[in-house]
Amino acid sequence: MTKTYKCGDNVDTDVIMPARYLNSSDPSELGKHAMEDLDKDFLKKISKGDVVFAGKNFGCGSSREHAPIALKAAGVSCVVAKTFARIFY
Repeated sequence: MTKTYKCGDNVDTDVIMPARYLNSSDPSELGKHAMEDLDKDFLKKISKGDVVFAGKNFGCGSSREHAPIALKAAGVSCVVAKTFARIFY
């Protein structure tokens, strides 16, 4: 059964994929740290195929291509948000 994870507005790429882990480009390694700075228990709360629901401006901040890779590797099937930051496309 697909579950959902809800977060608010302005979830930036720095909390989606913390900079301290950017020394790796391995998706499985990046996925181990997805959303860690927003919710330290994020990976315990989601399962493969789950959906993230967000408010406005999801993916704002620095242009960090690691952020969507980390979410996908963590098992997130999609992100539904009111709006997305332009850099996150």
